[in-house]
Formats: sequence, structure tokens, C-alpha cells
Amino acid sequence: MDRKHAASILLLPVLVFLGVAKCDNPLTDLENIAGKLVFYQKDGNATYVRDTGELASDVPTETTFELFDPQQNFSTAKFSYTWDLGNGEVIQGNEPVVRYHYASSGNYTLRLKIGVNMTKFTPALTGVYTKDIQVLDAIKSIELKGPSDYEVSQTTGLAFHVDGSPPMWVCWRFLPNCVPDTTGGCTLTMLYENTLWLNHTFTSVGFHCLDISVRNDISKLQTSFSLFVRKNNNGNMLFILSCAAVLVATFSFIAIIACRPRHHRSQIAASSNALFLKSQEPDGHSRIIFNVSSVDKEEKEPLVLQYGTY
Repeated sequence: MDRKHAASILLLPVLVFLGVAKCDNPLTDLENIAGKLVFYQKDGNATYVRDTGELASDVPTETTFELFDPQQNFSTAKFSYTWDLGNGEVIQGNEPVVRYHYASSGNYTLRLKIGVNMTKFTPALTGVYTKDIQVLDAIKSIELKGPSDYEVSQTTGLAFHVDGSPPMWVCWRFLPNCVPDTTGGCTLTMLYENTLWLNHTFTSVGFHCLDISVRNDISKLQTSFSLFVRKNNNGNMLFILSCAAVLVATFSFIAIIACRPRHHRSQIAASSNALFLKSQEPDGHSRIIFNVSSVDKEEKEPLVLQYGTY
């Protein structure tokens, strides 16, 4: 329980339990034995009156039985008290008060058995009072699970662990640049577990404050977190990837050009037949006919005529 806020919690009315004892003697007027159970819990210098049946776990508790006897019918009676706390512990005494504490949260049933001895001529009376108790863990801490820096214009999930017993009421708000909100408004959420999930989109960079107030039936805790919001790096990453793609394409093109095999044409046929013919012209000159044909391609080249003197 946060001691800072102990003074701000108002003490509720003292009346906790008003019941009529069940007497073992049917001849006894049962309405003459009435009272109430009052629960007190101390935390430091603060004292809390628990009138709704909820107690804080692991906190010193004092329960008092206050007898309702306006006619003073039991002014000379002797009482005995047997307190059954419902957790296996039983305390007996002659005083209408018991001091104890519940170590862990849970549901318990407190039973008080009262024995009344009026005089030696009056039969002893017995009354039993019953009260259902719900023991809750006080809210001791609120812890942020995750980083404290985020990106702008991106929906972000924030997880918080709340150390306390649910159900709890959570009131939260984000303050851009940690500027106080004069309106004092917040978003109210009912929490039925110990993990609080918040989804938020930051619209500006810089420091942001998150104010959270959590309370249950026995305690209240308020705290604030400082969060840093940076620029979104997705745009820069897209530019870098585009440049890298252009460079890869350029180097790939250069590599293909450099590694492509070169083909040379043969200047002379691998196998050819050459035929030299000689003819005599009427004017006394001779003519040489040179015929070249390719055997591989089975093609015939046109005749090459060469004139000269023989």
C-alpha cells in the first residue's frame, strides 16, 4: 500500500456487521444479545476501517466485537470469545478484541463464538457471529514490461504488470512532451488480471509521459512513466534498399558484358577445293580461271576470272 496516499483515503463509517447471536437456550430472548464486528488495519501511521468485508493481506488487523446493550442487561456478565479466522487458526480470550493478519489473499469465513455467563442461577448463553472476508493484496507496484523508446506514427503495444489483487480500476493518459493536462481527464479501464495492455499511436517525437492510477477495494497507487519517441526509420530504410537494388543491377549488367564469350570468323575455309584452268584466247593471250568451292558448307563460290599474259 502506498503510504504517500494514505492520508487521502477517507475513513468509512464504522458499522461493519450487525447481527443477532444464535442462542443455544430456546427460552432466552435472542434480541438481547446483539453486536457488530469492526475491522481495523494499520499501515504505518494510518489506520483504516474496513466496513465492506475486504481486508488487505499481510497487514496487521484488529477485529473488535462491540456489544449492543442499551439496557445494560449484561453489565455484570462474564464473556468468553473464540475466534475462528477461517484459515485454520483459532484464538481464544476474555477480551472482545483479536489481533492477527492474513498472510495471503483469498476468501475466508470468520466465526466468533461468544459465551455469556450471567450469574450462577442463570444458564450460560452462547452466540455465534459469522462474517465472510475477502482478503486482497494491496497494490504495491506498477512495472512497464518492454522498452521505453518508441517510433512516431506507429501503433505501439505497452504491457504493464500490476502487483495487486484484481479486480482493479485503472485510469491512464498520455501527455505529449510531458505537458500537464489541465482538464484532468483520463481513460478508465476495469482490470480483471495483473497485466495491463495499452495500444497507442504517438503523433510527435520527443518525450511523452504516461500517468497511471490503479486502485482496488483496499489500496490505491499512482505513478508516471517517461517514454521517448523517435523518428520512424522506415522511410530511410526504403531509400537505402532502392539504392542497393540499383547498384546490384548495374554491377550485374557490367559482369554479364565482361564475361560474355567472343566468336571469331574463319578467314579461310577449313577444307576447300581450288581449281586453276587455263584457256587460250584467239588474240594470242591466255586466260586463267580460278575456282574456289567450300566443301564444308557445300556451297559454290562464283568463278574468279583473272586475265593475264601467259
